Amino acid sequence: MRRFALGMMTSAALMAGLASQVQASSKDYSKSTKTDLVTKIMGNKSYQVYSSLKLEEVTKKVKTKTKEKKKYTVKKKVAVKKKSKKGKTKYKTVKQVKYKWVTKTAYKNVKKKWKFGKKLTVSADFRYAHVQSKSYKVKDGKRYYYIYVNGRPVGYVNEKAFALSKANVVSQVSLVNNPSDSVGFNAEDAINYVTDQHGSLVDNDSVEISCKSAELNISDTGYVSSRKAGTAVLTFKYGKAKATSKLTVRGDAKEGISSADVTPVKTDLPEIETWSARDGARLSSSSTITSKDAVSSSHKYWATKTMSGNAKGADIETIFYHPAVLSAPGSSNLEAKVSSAVQGIDFYDNDLVTSNLDLGQADNWEARGHMVYYNMRKVKKYNWQLIPSKMLSFNTWLSYIKNIKVSPYMKLGHGQSVGSTKKYVYVLANWNRSKNWSNSQELIRVKKSTMEIDKIWTFKVWNGSAKNPRIFLNADVIDDNTLLALFHNAYKHRYEYWKISRSGDSFKAKEVGATGSDLISNSAEVQGFVWNSAYDVYYIAFNDYLFKIGAGLDGKTDAGKLLNYYKFDTGRREFEGLSSYGPELYVNLNHPTETLKVNHITK
Repeated sequence: MRRFALGMMTSAALMAGLASQVQASSKDYSKSTKTDLVTKIMGNKSYQVYSSLKLEEVTKKVKTKTKEKKKYTVKKKVAVKKKSKKGKTKYKTVKQVKYKWVTKTAYKNVKKKWKFGKKLTVSADFRYAHVQSKSYKVKDGKRYYYIYVNGRPVGYVNEKAFALSKANVVSQVSLVNNPSDSVGFNAEDAINYVTDQHGSLVDNDSVEISCKSAELNISDTGYVSSRKAGTAVLTFKYGKAKATSKLTVRGDAKEGISSADVTPVKTDLPEIETWSARDGARLSSSSTITSKDAVSSSHKYWATKTMSGNAKGADIETIFYHPAVLSAPGSSNLEAKVSSAVQGIDFYDNDLVTSNLDLGQADNWEARGHMVYYNMRKVKKYNWQLIPSKMLSFNTWLSYIKNIKVSPYMKLGHGQSVGSTKKYVYVLANWNRSKNWSNSQELIRVKKSTMEIDKIWTFKVWNGSAKNPRIFLNADVIDDNTLLALFHNAYKHRYEYWKISRSGDSFKAKEVGATGSDLISNSAEVQGFVWNSAYDVYYIAFNDYLFKIGAGLDGKTDAGKLLNYYKFDTGRREFEGLSSYGPELYVNLNHPTETLKVNHITK
């Protein structure tokens, strides 16, 4: 991982500098410079977006008077000196050359003229979209980039529409005091974006990060230890782009120490197995979509097995097909690619947010991706699949784009611990291969208005000591101060339910229930967890199973008691995230990515 790389160029910038200028078509005499495909960050100023930009030769008819003499011949009688015998003068005809001034009509190329195409819209409409470019033209010394927006090719815009040489970072980071944290906080997690002088996204590894503190320091790999209390100012710099973030390691080393002392509720479950994720449906994320790819009918799956024996105790039905991708073809690096591989979802009223990681990335330690916000008031079930294509009319497409926001490239962890409130989205960005280590857990808050990170906390939950940590791979946000989290205690064959409360920047944890079962007997991973406030129950999703457990938070149900389970024959398309708002319950499936509503599920 590169640090302190001041002045280093990104690969995209290097390619742009070295790219040869190529002549455009015979109808376009401008020179178009091709670059690597780069992500562009939109600025706050708005500029016109044009469908095309051409430099044409103009042929003009011009009349000019010249001093050039034109030669012509006339015949003239000339007298002969010698007279005839009859006394008459003799004449002869001769040719005589004369000159005259003429006015010539000339045709010549007198100038070249820039011609913009149709005015499409203004760049402000793309403020929260995923914008990319791989070529530009220079007009009067100014660059005009051809842009792709959420995967669709659009047109040209002045580069002043981008955020030029800007650094946007989280203003405050608050870390729990954790003497057993062997890793620390990765300072890169605080970066929303950093751009170069042309508004292109800079790789985080190329940003110089420094730490000013009397108590804390930053390692060569960019991590700040949280083993002792202190404060620091982190400075992020690339070229002329610069920003700072205040980091605090809180003082109480006992914060987060609790007790797992709830007696688990036993179940009478038979041995239930599900297929391995390795045997699930496979479909790589496509960078293009055609009419043949688009799905034009809903899926509906009835539960084929339940605890009560009712084979039709619930069903799930499509309410929304997600866009195939939200990035341009050829988006090879992860910063540029907004994949359709959704790992987690959450509803708040009509707002839907998703965590999108490229296939296979959710298992990585520093798993990063994008979050996508949809205004479901404007969503149509099928058409949104076509957003990265040109199959929608521009005006229809633009109306959809105004109801989507794409976050910067950010840390997501496994991506299934997602929750939201009226103003914020929360992600508990834990690594799903951590094997219950004692390191701190990172909670990220994103503003819905911009889909940019505005605050980061870490917290820890230990049962008595660091020897018995609780790492949560699945969690649900109840409000801006409360999390409900799920922990699988594989050693004791039970699931624990924890309530994590925040007061200011400090966190307290309490076990609020436990179920005495592994639920699935062949070690399948949990694919979603949510609390339904209307019925006071938890739902836990595995590949094709959905379990309903009493939460007991408001006295409506017994905490930890298994109430029912449902098996859905989805063609081995695994559940990828659960969400609940009010009485409603939603699940997500991939291949293709769709969100479905759960119906007929009993109270």
